[in-house]
Formats: sequence, C-alpha cells, structure tokens
Amino acid sequence: CLPRCRSPAAGPEVARRPWRRGYAGAAEGSWLRSLFVHKVDPRKDAHSNLLAKRETSSLYKIQFHNVKPECLDAYNSLTEEALPKLHEDADYPCALVGSWNTWYGEQDQAVHLWRFSGGYPALTECMNKLKQNQDYAAFRRERSRLLLARRNQLLLEFSFWNEPLPRRGPHVYELRTYKLKPGTMIEWGNNWARAIKYRQENQEAVGGFFSQIGELYVVHHLWAYRDLQSREETRNAAWRKSGWDENVYYTVPLIRSMESRIMIPLRISPLQ
Repeated sequence: CLPRCRSPAAGPEVARRPWRRGYAGAAEGSWLRSLFVHKVDPRKDAHSNLLAKRETSSLYKIQFHNVKPECLDAYNSLTEEALPKLHEDADYPCALVGSWNTWYGEQDQAVHLWRFSGGYPALTECMNKLKQNQDYAAFRRERSRLLLARRNQLLLEFSFWNEPLPRRGPHVYELRTYKLKPGTMIEWGNNWARAIKYRQENQEAVGGFFSQIGELYVVHHLWAYRDLQSREETRNAAWRKSGWDENVYYTVPLIRSMESRIMIPLRISPLQ
C-alpha cells in the first residue's frame, strides 16, 4: 500500500410562537424559544409508513469503511474492480447508487450507498447469493486487510425527497448526518416536507434518508455541488428565501448532533 494523506448554520431570528400569551414579548430572546419545539399532531403508525415513499419498495444500505491511511489507494483499486460486477449482475436485486472517499470530515474513509429494489426480501436474497459467490468472498478477505473499522445502516427514503438517480459530474457531494432526539422523526419530516422546495432550484438535492436498522433516529441528506464555492453560494441563497429560516428554527431543537462530510466520487460511482 502506498501512503496517502488527506486533511452550521444558525439562521436569522424569526418571529416566535409564544408558549404562553404572557411570553409574547421579545425580551426572553431566542434561547427561551429554542426550548419549545413546533408540535405536530399525534400519530399512531410506524415512521416507515408515515414518512417513506409508498410508490416504491426500495431499501437502502449505507456503508462507512475506515481505511488504513497507507492503504487507501489499494482499497479504491480493489473496490473499483469488485463493486461494478455486483452492480451490473442482473441476478442480484441491488444497485450501487454512489461510492465516495471523504475529502473533508472523517479522513481515509469510503462511503457506499446501495439500493435494494424489493425491500427486505431483496436484501435477504442478495445476502444469500453473496454467501455462495466465491469471487465476492475473496474480495471481502482482501478488503479486510485494508480496513480499520466498518459499519452500516439500513435506510428508507423520505417521501418528499428526490430519488438519487445517476448524474454526470464533476460534483463534490455533501453528506449531512443528523442524529435526532428520539420521538422527533415525524416532526423533522413535517418541517422538511415544506422546506425542501427551497433547496431544489439548483438540483443540489440528491436524496434524503432515515435509518431503520443500525443507529436509530439518524437522518442523512445528500447534496451535490459543482465545487465548494458553489456550495457556499447555494446555501447562502437559501437564507434569502422567505420560509427557509423558519425551517431551521423549528428543526434545530430536534437535533442531538450533526456532521458534514464533503466527498469525492470514485470512478465507478453512478453519482459523479
């Protein structure tokens, strides 16, 4: 392996909904308002039924591979040889949505996003077939020598987000990951269903997902930009649109933590 080295926005204040009439004045400041989140009507159904796309039965898997720093080039070469074979094989009900290396964020990391058309049965079918695939078994053995750690999550798409379809490059991609407070996923979805229109004019919205298995109450938003300067200009432009600041105001109290990765697509990635 060859050595290789690598290296939020708070919106303007918006008009407050008073918790009580006696708190209508502005003196309490935004710190008090942030204690009270925007309420939604109570629901009696699973998040997957309320928030996911009904017209499709796709299940997504996102993989995070932390690579030994001196092995990243070898990992990329191995991956670029093995994954297209699986992606192009019609016997496997899965498709590679995108593959990236993290540029800014956690270093020496690869991220892969897969789609399983047919939901959990398709995932199970794919796993059972891979157990019999000797070439894939050899790939996994070789890959294991290059990794420090790996983890994955099973995801569903938000119904109001764009479907992540192949696109021509060049782009840099941003994966924004939000870990929400338990019990707030419906409220997050309600706010973003209204807000996504403010972030689609430049076709930067690639896909939005929420976790089903793995770490729970996790949301991933995937964005594409021409470059980092375009990212800055696009994000700043959203603040000039009436309504975007309200979305930020109501969703920030729902978040426990958030992370941004800037990612560069591998040569095999359908998202370029």
